[in-house]
Amino acid sequence: MVKRCKWADYNDLMKEYHDKEWGTPQHNDKMLFELLILEGMQAGLSWNTVLQKRDNFRKAFDNFDHNKIIRYKENKIEELMRNEGIIRNRLKIQSVITNAKSFIKVQAEFGSFNNYIWDFVNNKSVHNSWKKLEDLPSNTELSNRISKDMKKRGFKFIGTTIIYSFLQAIGVVNDHTTDCFRYSELTNSS
Repeated sequence: MVKRCKWADYNDLMKEYHDKEWGTPQHNDKMLFELLILEGMQAGLSWNTVLQKRDNFRKAFDNFDHNKIIRYKENKIEELMRNEGIIRNRLKIQSVITNAKSFIKVQAEFGSFNNYIWDFVNNKSVHNSWKKLEDLPSNTELSNRISKDMKKRGFKFIGTTIIYSFLQAIGVVNDHTTDCFRYSELTNSS
């Protein structure tokens, strides 16, 4: 029997996401943008809800191509508001456009978004040692600092809790519990 973080036992989709993606260091700007947007969409909802709609989000938002998203106009926003396959929240949808613009500015300044986000941890994952799910924080000094910096750069829906979830997702922070098979895989690989 595979031992994994308790939250992943919710369903097969969550298990697959946990086993193959969550906490794995991610350095591809396109995937970093996708996960940043999905974390913002999750605000007030469950990650399972977002995962169930992930393919719909990819179709609706031009496969998270930030260069296309920056050109979205009001008619595209209205089209997205009618799309029952995604989370239809006007502020969240508008934030995707705003964040695409800010993302491009960060890429121009730092060479890539990857350079920007990983510089906060000197390009090394932070490996925590939580014994149980209840021990995990919802935010940290690191997520506070990054959230504050991103807000200054014009990003939206990037509060400290959302940013902490993002950091966990992209492997900047390894928050697999110590009894999870992924914990040792990830701590031994860095």
